[in-house]
Amino acid sequence: MGTLSGFKIVEFAGIGPAPMCAMLLADMGAEVLRLDRAEDANLGITMDSKFNLLGRGRRSVAIDLKRPEGRATAMKLVEQADALLEGFRPGVMERLGLGPDECLKRNAKLVYGRMTGWGQEGPLAHAAGHDINYIALSGVLGSIGRRGEAPMPPLNLVGDFGGGGLYLALGVVAALLETQKSGKGQVVDTAMVDGAASLLTAIYGMHASGMWTDQRGENILDTGAHFYDVYETKEGEYVAIGSIEPKFYAELLRLTGLEGQEMPRQMDRSAWPALKEKIKAIFKTKTRDEWCRIMEGSEVCFAPVLSMAEAPNHPHNQHRGTFVEVGGVKQPGPAPRFSRTPSAIQRPAAKPGEHTEEALRDWGFSASDLEKLRGSGAIGVRGK
Repeated sequence: MGTLSGFKIVEFAGIGPAPMCAMLLADMGAEVLRLDRAEDANLGITMDSKFNLLGRGRRSVAIDLKRPEGRATAMKLVEQADALLEGFRPGVMERLGLGPDECLKRNAKLVYGRMTGWGQEGPLAHAAGHDINYIALSGVLGSIGRRGEAPMPPLNLVGDFGGGGLYLALGVVAALLETQKSGKGQVVDTAMVDGAASLLTAIYGMHASGMWTDQRGENILDTGAHFYDVYETKEGEYVAIGSIEPKFYAELLRLTGLEGQEMPRQMDRSAWPALKEKIKAIFKTKTRDEWCRIMEGSEVCFAPVLSMAEAPNHPHNQHRGTFVEVGGVKQPGPAPRFSRTPSAIQRPAAKPGEHTEEALRDWGFSASDLEKLRGSGAIGVRGK
């Protein structure tokens, strides 16, 4: 029923952004087959497969790509696929004989999705890195933080998942759409440094106009403004305020009891520090729940700052079904939503190699093919 139902995608297993992309495509109905390593691999973070939520929605085949038979198996799957996803350093897939040139020769309509931190070329292309490095180079990290404090990494949301996984998903879907017209595949080169910079486009525009300075914590959206920040409440919890527009700001003044007092203009930056101290003192007079009763649903642009344990239980999230439970694990549900072809989580996260023979049979491998692959050590069943 999903928007991508009928599309077949081969995912070469990795961590972070490429699995995020694969999860999104699977949630939208694509049949995504994950090719895991035939041997255990230390990928840096180890936990039970059922908690690997980025791995949800697809089956797993364990293949040893170091063996010729394993590479041939992977290529046979690629020949049948609409798209391929890989997140290795530049050159790795080429050395395996599975680079875009080889794959497109065998499948001219293939969309070849590549995910790297620095891109396929450039001075840093072969350097190691993680989200924090990519957002540092793009200008994102240096823009996030309070005045006089060090930059604050926003988890790994901007590089890995926003600038990486989401941009790869958009690129793959756009290329699949174009392939329907041209009959030709192509490579989607997604770099987290590019995606992170792209996410900062609006802020770069404000910077160019002179509205945004390079000083952290002194701008309208980076905790510089008193009307766009988080404030501690009486019992040590927090609330978030985003009263940017004049009518929303007027409501903030009314509900905090500041309406009618002689106040500086809202956009008088010289007054922001003093106004912030004033509002900080006011929010400390009540608990988070008390402020929720006063402001939630109002024109203030208000929300309580919830923990991950609290968020699924908020009435709005419950009404929307924002969080779902699959395989006994509470997790965010598919997004966005479609009126006619709804997305759905197709299955819990698989153990590596859990569906090796089952999936290969479904993709056209015969019993004798599987026997030969087992005998050569090219496939494994580690999930069993």
